[in-house]
Amino acid sequence: MSDRTVRALAKQPPSGPRAEAKRQAIVKAARELFLREGFDVSVDLIAAAAGVSKVTVYNHFGSKEALFIGVIKDSLDAPLGGDLVTAFGRLADSDDLREALVTVARAWVKGVSADPDIVALRSVVARELHRFPELGGAWHQSGPERHHPAVAEALRRLNEEGRLDVPDIEVAILQLYSLLVFPHLVFSAYGTDIDEDLTDRLTTNGVDMFLGHYAPHPTRP
Repeated sequence: MSDRTVRALAKQPPSGPRAEAKRQAIVKAARELFLREGFDVSVDLIAAAAGVSKVTVYNHFGSKEALFIGVIKDSLDAPLGGDLVTAFGRLADSDDLREALVTVARAWVKGVSADPDIVALRSVVARELHRFPELGGAWHQSGPERHHPAVAEALRRLNEEGRLDVPDIEVAILQLYSLLVFPHLVFSAYGTDIDEDLTDRLTTNGVDMFLGHYAPHPTRP
């Protein structure tokens, strides 16, 4: 059965615990195969490795391009999951915002810099962009708020409660990425690392720069 026929048979993305378990199995299998064989790996092989049918893959993702974007997104989002999502959600409730944000930032940076899949997947994207420019476009169109809704919601709450003055959430998220995460992605792309001391200085100074820039303006009489 051709991929076009399978896509035509695919339904709306399924939901529920069983569907989520299958989605995670697909993403895991696809990540391993994309890293090993690049974008040319077949959907049939991904489905077999995940223990699902090809129709199930298309039900969840619609196309191999969308699956590839899903794999990248999941890998980049992984360091900001679980406990870190909860920690970001509690930032607005913290008595010492700087201390709380530094703690979250250190854990986030550690998760990103310690994950070799992130670097490898960036290399796959760079290698395939000349053939599939839509991969970069699809990633860009998903937008930073969709990447990390926990960060967006935390900044929104802090802004609403007057603890920060953030006129543009989208810009603020990208600036936070730039200060905390991007240096490690750039260095690792060239096969080098940032040592622990510099990492901590970058993190604490990045938080200070961010909070300083978005500090609320004093009320004028």
